[in-house]
Amino acid sequence: MTNTRLFGARVLGLAVVLALLSSLPASAAAALEASTFDAGTWSGEAVGDVNPKVFALALKAAATAIQRGDASGAETLTVIDYSRPSTVRRMWVYDLRSRSLLFEELVSHGRGSGVTMATSFSNLPESNRSSLGLYRTAETYSGKHGYSLRLDGLEPGINDKARERAIVMHAADYVNEAAAKKQGYLGRSLGCPAVRPEVAKKVIDVVKGGDLIFAYYPDPQWLRTSKYLG
Repeated sequence: MTNTRLFGARVLGLAVVLALLSSLPASAAAALEASTFDAGTWSGEAVGDVNPKVFALALKAAATAIQRGDASGAETLTVIDYSRPSTVRRMWVYDLRSRSLLFEELVSHGRGSGVTMATSFSNLPESNRSSLGLYRTAETYSGKHGYSLRLDGLEPGINDKARERAIVMHAADYVNEAAAKKQGYLGRSLGCPAVRPEVAKKVIDVVKGGDLIFAYYPDPQWLRTSKYLG
């Protein structure tokens, strides 16, 4: 808890957050307090097992996106940490209004990104790789994977081909703890963040329609050049 507070204060800083949020439309500013984006104001229980550094970066990206009007109606923030192995829960869904953790789940990465660990990422069609960066959730539809959620990548050259690549959130039978334990890695997608069938609809219904997803990996170039983190 103490480390989380110290890190959040150091990396983000409440003064920086206040500056970011000062130009928000009145409706958005009313919905989310400026302190929401200071990692130090979140309790340890609400944050869950996420890496404090990754959580602070996700909050910073979300604050910047909202300040710029790229996601002014966002109410949830989903954090995916691809630096963790696929066999552990590495996706967290947070309610920004109540500062609470809603889901802590397994999530797949693309076949082209790696096996147990995702180490390679791409924005290119047919790469079968996951993409990093900040996404805005869009509309739902029913497709070959059932109930699914379209995603729009917000970072040029990093994930902005997500819709063209049909990178969506969907359920997948290969996402389950038993399979991960048996084979040493989670089943892989064509680049989509697939989740367990048991929770897919619940998660999608919570995050659909303009909320934010932050996909992380310690890629130096992305961290340096991202318009939300740079």
